[in-house]
Amino acid sequence: MKQTTKARLWRYGVNGAIILALIALTFAADWGIIRHNFWNPLGVALSDGNWGDLITIGAINTVKYTVIAFAGGLALAVVLALMRMSPIATLRVIATAYVEFFRGLPALVVILFMGFGVPIAFQWSPPGGLVGAGLLALIMVAGAYMAETLRAGIQAVPKGQTEAARSLGMGPMSTMFKVVLPQAFRVVIPPLTNEFVLLIKDTALLSVIGAEFGDRELTTVARDFQSSGVTAGTATSLVQAALLYLVITIPLTQLVAWLERRQRKATR
Repeated sequence: MKQTTKARLWRYGVNGAIILALIALTFAADWGIIRHNFWNPLGVALSDGNWGDLITIGAINTVKYTVIAFAGGLALAVVLALMRMSPIATLRVIATAYVEFFRGLPALVVILFMGFGVPIAFQWSPPGGLVGAGLLALIMVAGAYMAETLRAGIQAVPKGQTEAARSLGMGPMSTMFKVVLPQAFRVVIPPLTNEFVLLIKDTALLSVIGAEFGDRELTTVARDFQSSGVTAGTATSLVQAALLYLVITIPLTQLVAWLERRQRKATR
């Protein structure tokens, strides 16, 4: 038997097995129970369902917290990236230690530490209560990751650009902020956009430290609907929250793909 025939039969076999498994699953599942648990009609109703709080409180706060964490993390990343490239060894050591420390810790641990550990140890709470503490933790972790991305972007800028700026009489700081950093940001826009998408999902970690009613993000709102309301005891609100996350993240992931394609064309 020819190799092409064997490959074709193998593909047919795999596809047939998948179709048979799906058919068996379709007939074996109790669709009434599945619908009640994952898509309860009372919860998905447009008038009195869960959508109102999930969108007006959960989704809006999720986007707001993401923007705050991203902006704060980016500002911190610029400082850390410049420190890591500084000719002063002490600054390089401090920045390297910070980046390695926070990249090595789970974001959840940092959030719990800022929410409960810091107030007890230092008798000081970050502004904004528990949500503020959680956002500060996300900024600290995101800053460590984005610093490395930004440093790679700065190193990708040709040295000739710096030399040309300096030959025109620009100082080191002016050269960095007016010539190098703008070009570096253009290089790292796709990975930074990817970091923004990751931050959207990381805001769900804020649910572990609690929040006031109007400060809840999407996961916390969905979790509260699991214990109260018309969909209590079911996973309907989690499915609704998952759909809203996808509505937010899928356009951004497509934007990242488009930016990467555009960047590849520009470098050809």
